[in-house]
Amino acid sequence: MSNTLQGKVALVTGGSRGLGAATAEALAKQGADVAISYVASAEKAEAVVKKLKAKGVRALAIQSDQGDTAAAKPLIDKVVAYFGKLDILVNNAAIAVQGKTVDDPDLDTVNLDRQWQVNVMGAVATTRAAAPVLSDGGRIIFIGSILGSRVPFPGVADYAGTKAAISGYAKGVARDLGRRSITVNTVQPGIMPTDMAAGVVDNLPDAIMDLHPIRRIATLEEVSAMVAFLAGPNGGYISGGVIDIGGGVQI
Repeated sequence: MSNTLQGKVALVTGGSRGLGAATAEALAKQGADVAISYVASAEKAEAVVKKLKAKGVRALAIQSDQGDTAAAKPLIDKVVAYFGKLDILVNNAAIAVQGKTVDDPDLDTVNLDRQWQVNVMGAVATTRAAAPVLSDGGRIIFIGSILGSRVPFPGVADYAGTKAAISGYAKGVARDLGRRSITVNTVQPGIMPTDMAAGVVDNLPDAIMDLHPIRRIATLEEVSAMVAFLAGPNGGYISGGVIDIGGGVQI
């Protein structure tokens, strides 16, 4: 384990599984103490905490629903109360509601609206709560999606919209907090082996794979490594960036 993040405290929202769990582990490997938030997966969250502690760092799981914007400040307060500070915020928690076009009579507008609430307003609320207490020289990293910049197939309008909104917001936050040497970036992964993509990643049609010069999906390790890099000392002059990890996908 390198110690480039030793003494730092990170919060990874939605850290009980998938990319969130992989990111929490990547930060812990570099010596950071890590808090994760989760909605309902208490057992999975505690399993992640156990893995993190085995790396010799402090770790904590906090139940918090990002869809409830009023929960953001209590979440941040609990992190600071337990660890004494906050240096790194990874806005990872999100949901995906996809598959139907906007003119479909069976469009699930209730869950689409919740998607906007979780993916955008929840991340905004967490950022607002964290910004006043985040250490000078700290890091904020948003997990976006390549769909925030390009939409190569139908049925993802609202999801793509939430991710485009996040990258635009992140650029504004980077401008706001730059005077405190806090960097703010968005990492945009392509398709990954997560719960969001369950049932899809093993049967991607050739038309989708043909968009990828590197004909495979991203690994969680590749994406979390980029997050850890941005969180580390070598990421100190990268801010306002939108970084694709999509195998060169173009449309």
